[in-house]
Formats: sequence, structure tokens, C-alpha cells
Amino acid sequence: MTLANQADLHPEHPGMKAARRWLAGGAKKLLIDGNWVEAQSGRTIEVLNPATEEELARIAEGDKADVDAAVAAARRAFDAPEWKGISPHARTRVLLAIADAVERHKDELSALETLDNGMPTWFSGAAVNMCIDAIRYYAGWPSKILGTTNPTDASNFIYTLREPVGVCGQINPWNVPLLLVALKIAPPLACGNTVVLKPSELASLTSLRIAELAQETGLLPPGVLNVVTGYGQTVGAAISEHPGIDKVSFTGSTAVGRSILLASAGNFKRVTLELGGKSPNIIFPDADMDKAIAAAVNGFTRNSGQICSTGSRLFVHESIHDEVAQEISRIAGGLKVGSPFDADTKLGPVISATQRQRIMGYVDSGNQDGASLMTGGCTLGERGYYVAPTVFSGVTNRMKIAREEIFGPVVAIIPFKDEDDAVFQGNDSTYGLAAGIWTRDIGRAHKVARAIRAGRVWINTFGETDPVMPFGGFKQSGIGREFGIDSIMAYTETKSVQVRF
Repeated sequence: MTLANQADLHPEHPGMKAARRWLAGGAKKLLIDGNWVEAQSGRTIEVLNPATEEELARIAEGDKADVDAAVAAARRAFDAPEWKGISPHARTRVLLAIADAVERHKDELSALETLDNGMPTWFSGAAVNMCIDAIRYYAGWPSKILGTTNPTDASNFIYTLREPVGVCGQINPWNVPLLLVALKIAPPLACGNTVVLKPSELASLTSLRIAELAQETGLLPPGVLNVVTGYGQTVGAAISEHPGIDKVSFTGSTAVGRSILLASAGNFKRVTLELGGKSPNIIFPDADMDKAIAAAVNGFTRNSGQICSTGSRLFVHESIHDEVAQEISRIAGGLKVGSPFDADTKLGPVISATQRQRIMGYVDSGNQDGASLMTGGCTLGERGYYVAPTVFSGVTNRMKIAREEIFGPVVAIIPFKDEDDAVFQGNDSTYGLAAGIWTRDIGRAHKVARAIRAGRVWINTFGETDPVMPFGGFKQSGIGREFGIDSIMAYTETKSVQVRF
């Protein structure tokens, strides 16, 4: 397998001119208290295009002092009547206006995401649409956040209120920023909270641009939305331990999630953690094999495998293991790897040289442990962080490539004997984020779905996302859920009130 022609890495995507104009506007600043400001240190971070390894932009390198300023602004905004006192219908109008602004700039945002993250434009275009859908979904919630009246004796009246948590520190990864910025902004604002957002230093551009669009609506009071870019060990750590932050939501690795949980204990912050995964995707012999195989390939190559719920452990019944492995290898080996702006590219680059090196370390481990490398297992090209889609078959569930999250286009195909064995092996993991089940037997499908310990289970599909569907993990895949009503619960507190007549 070789890298597809890289002669034209920047063809005229419909949003490219607008993206270039925005990038030409100089180093990107922090949003604090309604103003775009430089980091107090004056330092900036170089942002590289993962397809070319060339500088794309510079962003402000915030640190603890900038987080302090953002938290103070968010606290003032949370307590101010301009935000705290508005009606739920007004919050709906705010979110709808933001969604409309994102939609007007969807091509620009798609181009920026592809430049910044390396994802193919077919995926970044879909991510923009998911972002818009998520914001509009949560725009419908402010007038539906209800309390209760509770039965008691005639001399009493007891009721409950659901009130906003307060200042929310939101820490995002680099893999799908467009979707995740919506998830970290829309639910807390719908509930009346204020936000301090930290995007990943590796992919901050679309988060900053959406924050600009939100400010340009003129409907957000100063300090309601703040964005502090910078490194995890400085900005992320400051948010995690800050006594002025009431809740932290983090999406990323299990190791970092553990450190955030420890840091949050200082003032007993509310914490939501969506962490790593090693998701089992199970193909039974009676499955619609064409659909199952196509979805399995997409499940580990989409976004170059850089998705927490990727189907990186593919369990195939032993009677069809070899046949399925051969077909998956054939399809994966034929996918185009190349410029993420080419319409027929299926895999763009991974995010960084460090991530590419990490992925190749797992490939070496698979070879050393005796798995059968069927295709891929190599880097591609002289520039850009490209990794070939890689298929290992005959893997045992004890091998490192079956135990640890790789976060790259690598799949481990594991044989199983029967339904019980599939469930046992599927659950034999420290993770429990997602799972897939492929069978025509609806009884088996529901039985296995109930037995698998995962926060999201797909039956005869894999990887679909809908804002109504809660997402989060069992075990070391996290704490709490996001999407759906679960996000509303996460960003509100219950207050009980008793009146004695």
C-alpha cells in the first residue's frame, strides 16, 4: 500500500477561501469576559497541519492566570441578572442563533477542521452537521427542565426545582472537535450555567471559530462563554483543581481522566468523564455479512481510528473467522489514504508525529505477540502523519493490541466459540464504552446487548450518533453520561423546598 498522490493538498473546498481568510487574521486569542485577549504570558503555540507538517496557525498559550480570569468572568456572568434572570425561552433563542450561525459557516468550519485535525472532508462535513443538530436539540430543552410536586399531608407543600450547577470547566480532546464543542457548550448553556472551555492544543481552531460566531450573535452576555487554549498540564490542570469551578466535564484518555478526578476532590466538583474504550464488535454467523463487514471496516478506519468508541476488537465466530478476516483485509487494504481534501480519500493523517509513533508501537507489539498481520502495519509518505489501515487476525484477547486503546486505524480480529464466549471475551476488558452486535436472531441480539457491559450498544449497525442517545461508559470508560436528557441532569442540581402551612 502506498500513499495516494499528495500533489494538491488544498484544492478548492467550498469553505477554503473563508478558512484561509480567518487563518490569515493572526494568532488566535483567548475569549475572556466577552473580549478576545492575548495570554497574560504573551506566549503562543504552533499549530501544525497533520497532512503537511507545516505551520497552520498560532494560538494563545494560556495558563493558570488566564484560567483565573476566565473563571472570575464566568462567576460574575452566572450571578448577573442579564444571564441568570432571563427566561428559558430566551436561552432557547440564544442556542438557535448559535446553531444558525454555525450552519451559515458550515463549509468554512469543515475546511478548518480538516486542516487542523486531518480528518477527510466527508467526515468533517458530517461533524459540522452533528454539531448543528446537537445545538438545536439542546435549544429545545430550557423550557422542559422541570421540577416536581411531591405528595404529602394537607398542611405541607413539598416541591423540587432543577437549578444550574454554576461555572462549568469543559475540557475537550482533539479527535472530533466540532461535535464535542457543541456537546460542551450547548447543554450547560441550556441549563443556565456559564462555561470555561479548554480545547485541545492540537486542534483548537474550530472551537475558537464557533466561539467567535456565538459572540457575534450579540445574545451572550460577557463571561457566559469563555475559551482558554493551552496545554493540559497547565490550563487543564488549573480548571480541574480550581475552587471557583463547580463542575468539570472531560472527554479524553482514562489516564488524564483519573488525574482530573483526583484534582476535582478539592472542592468536590461535579465530574463527568467520557474516557477510553476498547469496544467489542461481534459478528455471529447468521449476520448480514456484507453489511457487517462494511461496518466493521468503517468502524476501525473512520477518522483514522481516532474515535473513542471505535470497533477495535472485532469478535468473529470461529466458523467464519478466516473468511471474514480475508475480506476485511481486502477492503481495508484498498481504501485510499491521502489528502483529506480529496473526495475519495477514506483515511487522512493521524493527528501528530507522537500519535503515529504510538500507533506503530502497537503494531510492533502485535507482531511480537504472534498475531497475523494481514495488511498495513506501516506508515505512508514522506510528509504528513499517515498510517496504513492495519488488520491483525488470529488475535487472543490477552494480547496487548486487544487490551489497550490504540487510537489509530488498527483492528484486532478475535475468534469466539459461541454466544457465551463472545460475551465473556467482550466483557474481559478494563473498558466498557460501546459494543456492536451483528445477528439476524433478534432474541440473541437483545440477550447479548443486555449481557455486554457497555454504555452504548449498536445492533446491526455501528458508530451512529444521535443527540437523543446517552453516551458514556462502564468501568474505566468513565463516569456519568452525556447526550440526551443525561446531559441536562448533569448540568443541573435538585433543590427540595418544603412549605408548612
